Amino acid sequence: MKKVFKVNRKSTGKTNQRRAQRHTHEFLGSLKLAEMGIDRHNHRFAGVTGQAIPRGRSHVHVISTNTDFFGHFHQVKIVTGPAIPIGNGKHIHFVKGQTTLVDGHLHRFAFATLIENPLT
Repeated sequence: MKKVFKVNRKSTGKTNQRRAQRHTHEFLGSLKLAEMGIDRHNHRFAGVTGQAIPRGRSHVHVISTNTDFFGHFHQVKIVTGPAIPIGNGKHIHFVKGQTTLVDGHLHRFAFATLIENPLT
């Protein structure tokens, strides 16, 4: 079952409790190898998650980016898992899934986001 997220593109420039910006995370990684023989390859990706989305007693983030180009690219679109505390009030998120199907193949991935606000 696909989850659909509505994006509010209208911005008033004002913030309040309901519209206050929430934190994001950086992420990067390499996809697992796909295909066999001379076409065997992988891709890399990097980006910044969407803002935190409350979910139960935790929150998640939407990730939507393209991989690097190797004759083609794939899309990485997924919702992270809930926050995983790592100490000092910081947390990360685990992500596991697969890319879009392109050129007859897809790639699997598993990675953790980087911590939010690494300098604080």
